Amino acid sequence: MLQHTASGGPLSQLVETATGPVGLVAIFIYSFLIAFALPGVSEIVLAAPLDLGLSQTMRLAVIILVSGVGKAAGSVFAFHIGQEAKESGPVTRALRRSRFDVVEWSEKKVVQLAKKYGYGGLALALCVPTFPDTLSIYAFSVLEEDYYRFAVATFVGSVGRLLVTLGLIEVVTFF
Repeated sequence: MLQHTASGGPLSQLVETATGPVGLVAIFIYSFLIAFALPGVSEIVLAAPLDLGLSQTMRLAVIILVSGVGKAAGSVFAFHIGQEAKESGPVTRALRRSRFDVVEWSEKKVVQLAKKYGYGGLALALCVPTFPDTLSIYAFSVLEEDYYRFAVATFVGSVGRLLVTLGLIEVVTFF
């Protein structure tokens, strides 16, 4: 089973101890918030000890589905913020002047993915376990304009990330 060692604050502790239908709500809210506001890793949802009367496989499937929908919804919210920021010249200028040039980083990394692979590139980038994806979501949101494709890409990437994480856990526990 997934062991989480870093403290992610009270919300991640809620997810780690969540059970029943209330636990699903906690997973959704956590996944929504992590897409646009919270630092941390989304994989912690896999550690939720939900007791829904389901098999382990079905329990994980429900967690992955709820988390994917929550992260997609949060990503669409971030996408909207990115669309608003794109219209604001002062926001872009402030980002360029900041100590860590978010715009330059996004142009080098995320723009390359977006140009080469489009929304599939975003989904692939979001499949990388433990990598904070909030910056990628915001950077991509400034570049693109299709809310529906963005939501689908973030859902696929979020589900992919949790499946990759489960696969890595299986490999590690096998050896």
